[in-house]
Amino acid sequence: MGVYDDSIIPLAGSDEQRQPLPGAPRSWENADRAQAALDGAIGPEPPSPPRCPHCGLAGERRPTYTGQHVLLEPGLVLPAHLVPGGHRWHVDSNGVAWNGGSEEPLPGARCRIPHHLACPGLSLDEIRPWRWLTEVRTENAGRARRRADEESGPTALPDAG
Repeated sequence: MGVYDDSIIPLAGSDEQRQPLPGAPRSWENADRAQAALDGAIGPEPPSPPRCPHCGLAGERRPTYTGQHVLLEPGLVLPAHLVPGGHRWHVDSNGVAWNGGSEEPLPGARCRIPHHLACPGLSLDEIRPWRWLTEVRTENAGRARRRADEESGPTALPDAG
């Protein structure tokens, strides 16, 4: 037990005092927005039309579990192993989209891609579909520099007398 369930023991005060006011900041909202941005859930929010701000093409707008919207490439379902990690989107039976993250997909899995990955108005440098690869390359560059420094350093200090 040990978990307080207010459906069993009523709290003091009216329901209005227990519910946040409309428009009141929610503590999790910033974290949800940050996660949505990391996931690529950057589609135009309703009532705006589901059009890409970079190229003007229409996409398939889907709500996400973070409360944001993602603009998916319409009608395109791909084998998940062909899509870079972090760009694999799935749509559940309720029509809510969720990002598969960077985990390796199951064999035979299929997924959707966000429109910005295929947008003709953005360059690959702007999209950065392989962010994880950039991190690996940065780490390898540091390791290579450290190794070169170790190999080129003096093996013995000169006799200074």
